[in-house]
Amino acid sequence: MQTNNTFSIIFFTRKSRSNSNRLAIYCRITVNGKRSEISLQRSIMISEWDNSKSRGRGNSTKARILNNYLDHVYNKLLVSHKQLLEEDKVISANTIKVRYLGKDDARKSLIELIDYHNTNMITVLKPGTMKNYYTTEKYLKEFLSKKRKVENIYLKQLNYRFIIDFEQFLRTYKNSKKELTLSNNGVMKHLERFKKMINLALKLECIAKNPFSKFQLKFTKYDRQYLTERELTLIEETYFKQERLERVKDIFLFSCYTGLSYIDVKELSLNQIVLGIDNRYWIHTKREKTNELVKVPILPKALVIVEKYKRLLEITNSKTLLPLYSNQKTNSYLKEIANVCGISKNITFHVARHTFATTVMLSNGVPIETVSKLLGHTKLSTTQIYARVLEDKISEDIDNLLQRLEIKKEKRIFRIN
Repeated sequence: MQTNNTFSIIFFTRKSRSNSNRLAIYCRITVNGKRSEISLQRSIMISEWDNSKSRGRGNSTKARILNNYLDHVYNKLLVSHKQLLEEDKVISANTIKVRYLGKDDARKSLIELIDYHNTNMITVLKPGTMKNYYTTEKYLKEFLSKKRKVENIYLKQLNYRFIIDFEQFLRTYKNSKKELTLSNNGVMKHLERFKKMINLALKLECIAKNPFSKFQLKFTKYDRQYLTERELTLIEETYFKQERLERVKDIFLFSCYTGLSYIDVKELSLNQIVLGIDNRYWIHTKREKTNELVKVPILPKALVIVEKYKRLLEITNSKTLLPLYSNQKTNSYLKEIANVCGISKNITFHVARHTFATTVMLSNGVPIETVSKLLGHTKLSTTQIYARVLEDKISEDIDNLLQRLEIKKEKRIFRIN
């Protein structure tokens, strides 16, 4: 801790530029002979200032108010100096001034943190992810305004109570139609993003304690929707007269047999389809979400769709291979397709990715490690969210086990005899 600094505070005046009969009041901080000055945004008549005492002259109400204010500034500067000593920070005239003005890291605000995070992450995170952070920012600002009745707070004011109050605000948030807008997992995702911002503040040493230290994110686990082999066949064998539905059906099936996500299918170009060393066609691409390199062999049913739309490229001169609608429209058309096919499940485009992992791959004996590689996952645990061990696969595996046990039993009997 630094204790050998010379430190002084004095108040002084300068002639006002706008009125020659008045003096503007300043404060000067001096540490080891180096100065820093603060304009106190106060002025006084020349005749009312006692230069020897650096105070307002006399005992009038006006003089007492000014002198009380100067005492407050003086004491606050002493506190700022003491805080910097206790935190073992560099002591200088400027660091004391910055601490007093509330502009150093110890007085950073929540809105400053959010702005800093979003400004720095905009070049790192994908636009879709940044959109989610902007939504979390909107909820935080509404919470401050509606529940705390403030526009901003200091980071050091964040605590466990703030977190649980914000959680409750999200759980009870209603839209203009007075409808609850967020599920449990929606609430948890906003808190998860807020927690990441707080972790950034910890790394930047803007706060000493983590308000999330005693808070646990609790996501509800849901079974991810996927198509069974029968349902997949139903869609494959149904022809739609409406061109929009037939197109969405084709591209959805393409995803079912490649595992590519909506954005990766949308951005897919013909030059990303290459002939592999096994003399089969492969897709070589990078996942938009993670930038992870993905190499997927094109199964025959997916290749038929590629050939169909490759012919259209010559007419449309498009840079992308498959003509996808917006995600919202695509999902809307998939609901029509499901109704026509008599499928009661809530089908979205992402269901195709689950179907690829479960029905096309895992249920046909493809190892989960291979499936993980095809999906472009960096961790096997991520693939396990998609993975399902179907009942017929379990039955098949048990049959194989019983056969192996029976063979072992017969071998033992043969050796005994």
